Amino acid sequence: MTRIVSVGPERLERWLTGFSERHGMTSYDVTAERLSAVAEDGAQAEIVVPFGPLEELSAEGLVAHVLKDRRLGVLLVRRGGYGAGVFDGGKLIDSKVGSRHVQGTTKAGGWSQQRFARRRDNQAREAFNAATEVAVRILAPAKLDVLVCGGDRKAIDTVLEDPRLKALRPLVRPPFLGVADPKQKVLEQAGVDARAIRIELTDPPDAG
Repeated sequence: MTRIVSVGPERLERWLTGFSERHGMTSYDVTAERLSAVAEDGAQAEIVVPFGPLEELSAEGLVAHVLKDRRLGVLLVRRGGYGAGVFDGGKLIDSKVGSRHVQGTTKAGGWSQQRFARRRDNQAREAFNAATEVAVRILAPAKLDVLVCGGDRKAIDTVLEDPRLKALRPLVRPPFLGVADPKQKVLEQAGVDARAIRIELTDPPDAG
């Protein structure tokens, strides 16, 4: 059986040690983008290097890489809300969240439906404009090392099209976070999720 487990950067070294303790002697194949671990009993673990590429191609190098101090930006945008935060390590040091009302769908037809669609598009545009201004104020001057985004991909693309955010575009890295309407707690959790190490774990063949 294959499943995804998630651990914080501070727990990765202990997780790798525990993997070997549980499954036996472990060999590693490490590239700039991925670590693959195969244990004596056939258990496997795959880790895509977060915020790569990895420079020191070893398990120890990966641990050092994920523990490196980084200034992380998080940008969340949905039609109904937005959030931007700057994390120094795991600590949120600056943030802003907000919301804009965007009407839902309607079953009305004809001119009413067209007027409704125009109104809804205008509301969405106003929401994206508000998100852009927050990104410009919070993220643009923050000297980020990496930017993780979430919410609605089209909305994120719309915000990052602003010329004032040009310098942020090359900093965008996975994962793209699926989030509810951004509130403060959602933004705080997004920072945790953005830093988490995702491990694809495959049980040994005789695990059942």
